[in-house]
Amino acid sequence: MTPVELSRTVLHAVRRAVEEGELSVAVPERVRVAPPGPGGCGDYATNVALQLARPAGQPALRVAEVLRARLMGAGGISEVVVTGPGFINFRVGGTAPGELVREILRRGERYGHGASLAERDGGVVRLRAARDVRAVVHGDVLARLLRSQGASVQVSCVGPLEEGWRGVLEVRFDLPDSDDGRPGTDHPSHIDSHSHIDRHSHIDVRPVPAPADPLPLGRDAARWALLWPAPHDRPRIGEEHLVQRESNPLFRVRYAHARCRGLLRNAADLGFGPEPGAVEPREAQEPQETQVLLRALADHPRVLAAAAAHHAPDRLARHLVTVADAVLPLFPAVLPMGEEKPSAAHRARLALAVAAGTVLAGGLSLLGIDAPDHL
Repeated sequence: MTPVELSRTVLHAVRRAVEEGELSVAVPERVRVAPPGPGGCGDYATNVALQLARPAGQPALRVAEVLRARLMGAGGISEVVVTGPGFINFRVGGTAPGELVREILRRGERYGHGASLAERDGGVVRLRAARDVRAVVHGDVLARLLRSQGASVQVSCVGPLEEGWRGVLEVRFDLPDSDDGRPGTDHPSHIDSHSHIDRHSHIDVRPVPAPADPLPLGRDAARWALLWPAPHDRPRIGEEHLVQRESNPLFRVRYAHARCRGLLRNAADLGFGPEPGAVEPREAQEPQETQVLLRALADHPRVLAAAAAHHAPDRLARHLVTVADAVLPLFPAVLPMGEEKPSAAHRARLALAVAAGTVLAGGLSLLGIDAPDHL
């Protein structure tokens, strides 16, 4: 069960509790689930009971227990625990890995795309980037992220784009360059992830400028250097983004993707392909490593939605590094060794690796960065 599916399941439980008279509240449009914080347990948690307690006129613990009774035994959920003042914690069922991998392979690079920021009345989000290299790259990527979550977006720049921004960085804006003098803001705007975008949203994109010209790094490294830090942090522009070593996060992400694609080619040469299923461990420590990877993949839709809603491309960049670091330990166990014959376990591991590579490719594409099959 993915976070999006779990969110829908919790929302359905809230709706049932309201329809059956146990809760007297307005059903929220969406419910947020995330990895549990300190004191929590399981795979995911939600604070929806705390949000509903005041309008329901009941203690949060009582609301949590009402919802817990409806969530126990739901498909894909193996355990529901209430902790603290009313947090609901979930442990997803054992069939989740195969279902998750199958869903990623089915949706391809659009896995994680959704409609959380879609406007029912045709509203348009208008992004307006300052005439600065980092601002125009952020504007370009924010448009991609917002569209991935269903928003209608138009993006423009204050003044004309420089040729290098178009040619090297491949920035493409929808609207003509403008200079109408409309006041901007000193800091990047934010969208509340629990509310719809205003019908006539105007968002000024003004991250902290880069201290040096990133164009000599080339498109991919330059974009990564500008997107990797949070918008309020000053980026580092240097050759560290070009080195092909573990110390370079961009290299780790692209290397992991290339290895995933290479494993698929090698498996085809051996006569087998990916088949989602239970990932049986080869080593004693492998189950925990596999769970880390599965959680990172399952979290991808939430990360995309949060990166779009909060105007934070750095969240996606850091998530891709998490996925890359989580998939690396899987590689040695994917292909048969020596005289070993391909088995269902090899096919399942290969499917998991391909799913990770798919998530990495889709994420890099949203950042405007190439995901090469060979590196």
